[in-house]
Amino acid sequence: MPGLNSGLFSGSITYICEHGEAGAMGIIINQPLDLSLGEIFDHLDISADEKFSDQAVLAGGPVQIDHGFVLHPRGEKRWDSSLRVTAEIQMTTSRDVLKAIACGKGPEEYAIALGYAGWSAGQLEEEIANNSWLTLPAEKHIIFHTAIEDRVAAAAAALGIDMNLMSTQAGHA
Repeated sequence: MPGLNSGLFSGSITYICEHGEAGAMGIIINQPLDLSLGEIFDHLDISADEKFSDQAVLAGGPVQIDHGFVLHPRGEKRWDSSLRVTAEIQMTTSRDVLKAIACGKGPEEYAIALGYAGWSAGQLEEEIANNSWLTLPAEKHIIFHTAIEDRVAAAAAALGIDMNLMSTQAGHA
């Protein structure tokens, strides 16, 4: 929401990967870092095609910013460390998925982020109750097929909202 107007969460969309009694965990899907996937591959000594030199890596959140998280559709291929998020999407944190992506044998659709967003027990629910966040069911096409800079508008449109018309001020009639 517009009231959340500073820091990494300002104007962000967070895909919630896990939510339970202990808290919640998600990946911000619309805040690109000044870092390319090609640079990540170079840093990890993974041979990759030049096409990765301009692919964005996302700032997934302020927690464990030195760890990578790959969101991708669930498929027949199994990776060393994956969490099933939904029937359609999983999150993988192991190096094997990056190697597979680099050589063209990984998932065709993916979003790669460094770090994640985390909430303690009840914290996310409190933020939602305080109107800090809009919520909607995840839409795979927004994560994998919508340009990063268009994701906020696409998510808001799924709710029938134009974020340009939202205000930080509440009115009373």
